[in-house]
Amino acid sequence: MTLDPQAKRIMDATAALNLPPVEKMTPAQARENMRSRTAGLGPVEDVAAMADHRVAVDGGDIAVRCYTPAGTGPFPALVFFHGGGWVIGDIETHDGICRSLANAAGAVVVNVDYRLAPEHRYPVAAEDAFAATRWVAAEGARLGVDPRRIAVGGDSAGGNLAAAVSLMARDRGGPVLKLQVLVYPVTDHSFDTVSYRDLAEGYMLTRAGMQWFWNHYLGPNGDGRQPYASPLQAKSVEGLPPALVMTAEYDPLRDEGEAYADRLRRAGVPVTVTRYPGLVHGFIRWTNLVDKSRAARDEIAGALRKAFA
Repeated sequence: MTLDPQAKRIMDATAALNLPPVEKMTPAQARENMRSRTAGLGPVEDVAAMADHRVAVDGGDIAVRCYTPAGTGPFPALVFFHGGGWVIGDIETHDGICRSLANAAGAVVVNVDYRLAPEHRYPVAAEDAFAATRWVAAEGARLGVDPRRIAVGGDSAGGNLAAAVSLMARDRGGPVLKLQVLVYPVTDHSFDTVSYRDLAEGYMLTRAGMQWFWNHYLGPNGDGRQPYASPLQAKSVEGLPPALVMTAEYDPLRDEGEAYADRLRRAGVPVTVTRYPGLVHGFIRWTNLVDKSRAARDEIAGALRKAFA
């Protein structure tokens, strides 16, 4: 399969900017780069209501933004964790996809602004994500959410956090989750898969870039084998919520995402895995630009509606 022509146009436009690779940037520079390029993704959808809240976490509080679709609640909820290698990304970079998912799925989407590395290293992001999920379950009535119908999801590092939260919820006695949506997720602190070797450079996300992200997240003494950092390393994945796992054909993370889906399936967890042909890492935010990205958004929405039914 060749690269999707719409995705290739985005790749070519990005290359024409002649930006340094992420591993040559400081975290502050990389964050500003992602924010500034978000405007090029096109207009965002209106939602019926939007509200910002603060959630107490260990050592402080974090922001969350709730998007409510049209209709009468209480609604089911998707707690969403943005991508960006645990180092970059925020509520604003993923505002568009969260709005779109709220409308398409008919669910409240809660966009979580977890704390970033290297200022806050593992396990801070995972613990923030879990705290936000428990907050949604506890505050359901105030938020117009049915606490019996909650899912978690995210892209890339956010998919990693959704998988980690699913493990935490099982290990710590709840909340019960209806679905985990893992979009090209990071699942293992390892760089030796076939996709890492074959797609190390030239397809947006690079092997060197992922090493930079992991090094910031874990720090010099971090252990990437811990299951809430590398869900693929968990001793058991039995008893986890059903999963939708999406991968991209030209993504160095492709194989570890599909390996995690296979592990879930072998443990008896209902899994749907979809590899999007011709696409590269980051495609879920391209719904205004790439037809297959819209199809992926619709697949997520359909899976959520089915899980919440």
